[in-house]
Amino acid sequence: MGTSEGNDRRIDNIEFNVGDIARSKAFYGTVFGWTFTDYGPGYTEFNDGRLRGGFTTDGPARSGGPLVILYADDLEATQARVEAAGAKISTPTFEFPGGRRFHFNDPDGYELAVWTAA
Repeated sequence: MGTSEGNDRRIDNIEFNVGDIARSKAFYGTVFGWTFTDYGPGYTEFNDGRLRGGFTTDGPARSGGPLVILYADDLEATQARVEAAGAKISTPTFEFPGGRRFHFNDPDGYELAVWTAA
């Protein structure tokens, strides 16, 4: 994921659930010139020169679009604010290499995630 310095409570990353990472890399690399860093068979980070994000095969492709991921210095406090504002936690906090994150649905049903560095 992106860097955490100075990014508390800002959009930090977007993640596309895809059916085939190699196909996605070929498409976005050819059409837009994106570069890629592989993190195992199920995750590839992309870099468009301005924003980093990822392609993952961990779950079905999202017909509603990519997952927007925000960064938080204090994950627990952010989750408390999210819940107090009426959002529903859709995926409880879990660990991944480099950090932890949770997912939530906002009042209109959009799913977003919040992460923090390990």
